[in-house]
Amino acid sequence: MNKEWYAAKELVGVAGFPTTPQAINQRAKSEGWRKQKRSGVQGKALEYHISSFPDEVVSALLANEESSFYMADLPKAEKAWSAIYYQLTEDEREQLTRFIMRRGINALLGCLESQHSQPCLHAQNDTTSSAS
Repeated sequence: MNKEWYAAKELVGVAGFPTTPQAINQRAKSEGWRKQKRSGVQGKALEYHISSFPDEVVSALLANEESSFYMADLPKAEKAWSAIYYQLTEDEREQLTRFIMRRGINALLGCLESQHSQPCLHAQNDTTSSAS
């Protein structure tokens, strides 16, 4: 993911988004999107973080990027992780953080590689009680 911030005019009509920048800005305000002032632009020009968008919009934006996104150099991987993390609910973020803190990233990767990844994540509470 090369780009994290998008102006309203870049989002017009993407994956069912509103068809005017004004409507995009209204939706962003009502849904509390993460925003920042656009650099190098005078006035109140804002841009919105990709982590604020619905999944279908993120998918459409990623599909339009160069195929170089799929090469895992560190800065792009960090941006992708950030976008994924901020799409999680607060409870999901806490659960993921607790899992990694208690069991480590290797345990998480092991869960992802196995066919039984779902029970693995829910087993985090059992690690303290089943330690022998």
